[in-house]
Amino acid sequence: MLQECSLLLYCDRQSQGQLQGRAGLESEDNQKRSAGETDVDPQTPVLRISQLDALELDSSLEQLVWNQFSQCFHICRPGLLTPLEPELRALLHLLLWRFTLYSSSATVGQSLLSLRYHNILPSSPRYRPLSRRQKLGLALLTAGPRWLQERSRSLLLCLSSGGPVSEGDGGLLQQGLRNCLTFVSSITQLTSLINFLVFLRKGRHPVLAERMVGARAVFSKPNVVRDVTYQYMNRELLWHGFAEFLIFLLPLINTRKLKATVSSFILGGDGADREGATEEQGAWKDCGLCGEWPTMPHTVGCQHVFCYYCIKSHSIADAYLTCPKCGAEAGQPEPVKMEVEMTGR
Repeated sequence: MLQECSLLLYCDRQSQGQLQGRAGLESEDNQKRSAGETDVDPQTPVLRISQLDALELDSSLEQLVWNQFSQCFHICRPGLLTPLEPELRALLHLLLWRFTLYSSSATVGQSLLSLRYHNILPSSPRYRPLSRRQKLGLALLTAGPRWLQERSRSLLLCLSSGGPVSEGDGGLLQQGLRNCLTFVSSITQLTSLINFLVFLRKGRHPVLAERMVGARAVFSKPNVVRDVTYQYMNRELLWHGFAEFLIFLLPLINTRKLKATVSSFILGGDGADREGATEEQGAWKDCGLCGEWPTMPHTVGCQHVFCYYCIKSHSIADAYLTCPKCGAEAGQPEPVKMEVEMTGR
């Protein structure tokens, strides 16, 4: 009997020790969280590039999830999701909002860059997370205007054909609603532009919705290190700049004339003469541009023949067109004059 009582007392002590240990761990976690929130200084300015990078990462994530979702219906008939695409995109945005911004006061892009939203309405020097109303306001002000812009035309058609109005009244109503939506859209874009200019000047609130609900991006912890390094960003900026330079430069280069010049330089004069002699025999058999039998054959001053539509379209597109075969400057297209000699048997 004494052994059983001592065993029960020992078990009670062990259980009390475990409970106290769990309570101590929970208190330590709470202290760490509170210490982390108190260590955050809302007055520390956040780089403008970090805030813009967070927006770009959020947009890329949403587009990636949408692509994965649309791939689930690739075996269905084409255009199955098109009628409901605005609603599905808005629902996807709200789904991402529920598991990111609503639960942690930070989007995915902000979490990667060690940022989070700070509530500036109480005007307190300490960090304050966003309230539920502010989080809901951010979601509605972000997804709502986008959905309304994509659905404006169909909404106008439904409103104009919904009531028992005459044709003239329906046209006036539709025109008035269209003008009203155009005016509201223009005002929204103008205010967004002004807000972005203010953001470039002061470095706060890159999006108009953040300014309206009173949310501002701050660092989530002191001595933060970017998960997306500047080396990666510099490489992306360099590559995009080089690609844009090539897109601007390549249309200015006459590749056909360059090819003809290089080929004549490599082959030399005798090689070019031999090539011209061989081409002269079959110059009337195929178009110098499309390679088919020339339809309505025309020439541009050299010995080669082209289809009328081929040479006309290319001469309209390129004012300094050269012959792709010999590199001669192309003049005005002229029809080929053919002499036919009839011989009797």
